[in-house]
Amino acid sequence: MTPETLSARPFAQVDVFSSDPFGGNPLAVVLDSTGLSTAGMQQFANWTNLAETTFLLPPTDPQADYRVRIFTPTEELPFAGHPTLGSAHAWLEAGGKPRQEGVLVQESAAGLVRIKVDDAGLLAFAAPALTRFEPVAEEVLERVAAGLGLPRRALRDAAWLVNGPEWIGVLLDSADQVLAIRPDYPAMAGLAVGVIGPHPAGAATEFEVRTFISDELPCEDPVTGSFNAGAAQWLIGSGRAPSTYTASQGTVLGRTGRVHVEEGGGNIWVGGESTTLISGTIRI
Repeated sequence: MTPETLSARPFAQVDVFSSDPFGGNPLAVVLDSTGLSTAGMQQFANWTNLAETTFLLPPTDPQADYRVRIFTPTEELPFAGHPTLGSAHAWLEAGGKPRQEGVLVQESAAGLVRIKVDDAGLLAFAAPALTRFEPVAEEVLERVAAGLGLPRRALRDAAWLVNGPEWIGVLLDSADQVLAIRPDYPAMAGLAVGVIGPHPAGAATEFEVRTFISDELPCEDPVTGSFNAGAAQWLIGSGRAPSTYTASQGTVLGRTGRVHVEEGGGNIWVGGESTTLISGTIRI
């Protein structure tokens, strides 16, 4: 991409899953990506160095309000949670009008995702179906336990929770155990592991969540919509979580992520607050 090919496009950077500015997970959104190549999108996503960058386009499906492409610094994802909410927030804020009042339909590589808007303006997406939901092999669980610095017996249950990202979900006995984890990324290299544990009754949130990505750029994600969507289906479906609950995430990183989960109308809805913190144009 040479300077001669650059053009100004509307841009927003959105903080997702927190009511506190800088308390959630940041997302870069290019609001008009018409004419951009896949290589150009990937180059820009690499440059932002955020967990995800999204590019909004006109839909190709007549049921959709807009189309989104989601990129990490190294690859394109078919679906991700905080990019879904943040993109919908940015699209609405830029003047987007959904075909159906109170419901947006987002087209992505994973298919159509419904996003509802409640009376207070809170967005929530319908959790996509899990494309892989099964027990985790014992040898993989041994690696996971080593990576979490826990004895194997501390992993109360585990399952593959794949809805785009290939999460392994791990249930622990308590939120305190989740918060105490000091990850050993090399021990679980190549795995994406989400951990969830219940808070005691009366706490501000019902669960504590942490997610660890052990690829070429190991990191802990601040707040993760895709994992929370899979974990909600797993735990509500097995009776280990109520039909409505709130999970906190990012606590160890100094963030105040809050993910609101609600079962209703045959869906699991995953929602949270979004705030635009940067807006303007980007030359890309």
